[in-house]
Amino acid sequence: MRKTTALRKPSSPLTAILAANIRAFRAANNLSQEEFADRCGLHRTYVGSVERGERNVTLSTLEVLASVMGISVPQLLAGEMLKHDR
Repeated sequence: MRKTTALRKPSSPLTAILAANIRAFRAANNLSQEEFADRCGLHRTYVGSVERGERNVTLSTLEVLASVMGISVPQLLAGEMLKHDR
C-alpha cells in the first residue's frame, strides 16, 4: 500500500505563489494582515501562516481569498497573476 502523506501537502512552489499573490495584493491595497483577514472572515494568524506557506488551505478558503481579491481561484494560484491582472 502506497503512503499518501506526501500527497496531502501542496508543493512548495504552489504555496509560494499563493503566499506571494496574497502579500502583493495586500501591499497594493495598503492592507495589514489583520485588515485582509477581517475582510476574508479569517483570523490574522491564519492569514500570516498562509503567507509563510505553512498552511495547506482548503478549496473553500481559496474561494474566499480569491473573492476578496476580486479574482478567480486559478488566477490566485497563477505565478504570473499580478504581473498582468493587477
